[in-house]
Amino acid sequence: MAQGRKTVLLCNCARSMSVDADAIQAAMPEAAVSRVHTTLCRSDTDAYLAALRNDGEILVACTQEAPLFRELADEAGAGERVRFANIREKAGWCAESAATAPKMAALLAEAMVDPAPAAIHTTKSEGMCLVYGRGQVALDAARALNGRLAVSLVLTDTDDLVPPSTADVPIYKGRIVQASGSFGAFEITVDDYAPLVPSSRGAAEFMMPRDGARSTCEVILDLSGETPLFPAPGHRDGYLRADPDHPASVSKALFEITDYVGEFEKPVYVTYDADICAHSRNRIVGCTNCLDACPAGAISDEGDTVAVDPGICGGCGSCSASCPTGAVSYTYPRRQDLIARIQTLVSTYLGAGGVRPILLFHDGQRSAELIAAMARFGRGLPANVLPVSLHAVTELGHDALAAAFVAGVEQIVALVDPERADEVLPLETQGNLIASVLAGVGYGDGRVSILIETDPDSVETQLHDLAILAPLPASGFSAVGGKRDIARAAIGRLQETAPERPDILALPDGAPYGRIVVDQDKCTLCLSCVGACPTGAILDNPDKPQLRFQENACVQCGICRNTCPESAISLEPRFDFTPAALSQVVLYEEEPFNCVRCGKPFGTKKTVDRVIERLQDKHWMFKSPETVDLIRMCEDCRVVAQAEGGIDPFRMGERPKLRTTQDYLDAREAGTELSVDDFLDD
Repeated sequence: MAQGRKTVLLCNCARSMSVDADAIQAAMPEAAVSRVHTTLCRSDTDAYLAALRNDGEILVACTQEAPLFRELADEAGAGERVRFANIREKAGWCAESAATAPKMAALLAEAMVDPAPAAIHTTKSEGMCLVYGRGQVALDAARALNGRLAVSLVLTDTDDLVPPSTADVPIYKGRIVQASGSFGAFEITVDDYAPLVPSSRGAAEFMMPRDGARSTCEVILDLSGETPLFPAPGHRDGYLRADPDHPASVSKALFEITDYVGEFEKPVYVTYDADICAHSRNRIVGCTNCLDACPAGAISDEGDTVAVDPGICGGCGSCSASCPTGAVSYTYPRRQDLIARIQTLVSTYLGAGGVRPILLFHDGQRSAELIAAMARFGRGLPANVLPVSLHAVTELGHDALAAAFVAGVEQIVALVDPERADEVLPLETQGNLIASVLAGVGYGDGRVSILIETDPDSVETQLHDLAILAPLPASGFSAVGGKRDIARAAIGRLQETAPERPDILALPDGAPYGRIVVDQDKCTLCLSCVGACPTGAILDNPDKPQLRFQENACVQCGICRNTCPESAISLEPRFDFTPAALSQVVLYEEEPFNCVRCGKPFGTKKTVDRVIERLQDKHWMFKSPETVDLIRMCEDCRVVAQAEGGIDPFRMGERPKLRTTQDYLDAREAGTELSVDDFLDD
């Protein structure tokens, strides 16, 4: 972006809403706020063109005419300096339009936050298309696409199929039993696979079928009307489905799929850091949150780590929201950028005199259309409801929710598209976590809610009927560090300003904070949990038999519990607000056992006594006091004692005496016969 003071261009859209330029300027002193234009996209365009000739960024308070403004900016060579904000449907067109200046200022300030761009995943497609479906409908679709795409047809049944007079499309019969991959690189396996017999006359005939036929394609049009080939089919780019009995749906799919030729780019929605992943250690599984949360199957188990396929990933963000360590992290936007948007939005709103801020998280597609419908045909959003547009609402984790409440938000509402209703569980889990924190520090219940709606009237009613709750104090907070650093800092700040300030707060099962509890009657201090812990929360002491623990590092993944051979470890989800959570505490220690020969400590008394109890007089090697004493010796003394006692386990048997010709001659003269024992006794 060019340097210079930022310019905000206001417009009241032909006087259809009230815009207070003075109040907005007071709330945004770092920007130059224009006077309120009446039709910036028509008669007042000169003001926009004049702004383009100056340096600095330009924020146009209109999204409806963004295409026109972008075209003018491109002609002036200033396309990269212009951005847009919607203050009409989100603020001005509402029943409380006279009280929306703080909200307008907040929306404009949020639009000026610069997020870091996400990386790009590139896919190339030459239009190799598989049409999969039944009968004449599938054949007609395949022939309609032929010439625009390179089409192959696989039919699930052929009852109503009329064999074509021209073989312009390869036709096969079969059923897809396995499909994998993503746009540009699909792989399928077909059973009962058979090509059409060219001599088919009245009815379609096929050659001898076979199972396990494999092929590849770049796009798939599924007209089978059966179970989708992929989980979460709406998120799988390049895979289009339509009801074969619904001609309009088929026509829409045919129109859309012809665009799937060329080079395509989409964001890399998440990044993955295997070093802090708590999925597994030594093939012992702990955390499976991302695998369980991903609706599209974009995350696969790779043993001790996982792998994210950017081609499959649709950007729902549930994996990032659920990840306890931040190993899977959302980048569209990044955590810090989302929190910066929230903080700017809320602080500007409160600074401009706004009260009772309520955040409404929504997606930028269908939910945005609901908001527009409410503004055009109803009361619109309440003046204190601040909308935050996201690629997917399900990306929200408890870290961002906690940061929002620290900023002074009274309530948070997540508006979810019903088509994503089966993906909402991770969002509910994150909401319940932060709700339990708020309730535990005295802020009560009902501050986090999820609306799964497509009816604008219902959404409008529920937003206007939200209960009035006690305000939360706004306080400063820096989103620095990883996910856990940010979340712990935000939760700690909530407790500092809360009505109640417990030192320890119990959390629901599955929460990523807590401690481990060790059953001292079972623990043998084998320290297998120390080596298994992926975050370094469990430690040993090289100088004494001791098990130590640092609570702020524990993510409750359960690998230690699953690794422990004695089943001595259990998990206790909780949040410790005290400094003790940052320190190493001793969970269990034992009296060291000293070698009975040299006096060196080499184990614990409890462990040595247990081994003796299990082996003495029960194993053939430990029948005498001398052999039992070997258990009481360190590794060095044990070897020496075994050698001295003639029970060296490394000693080989006696080497046989060589048999020579003279031995046979002497035996013959003596009238005797040689035996094997004559050569082993010596």
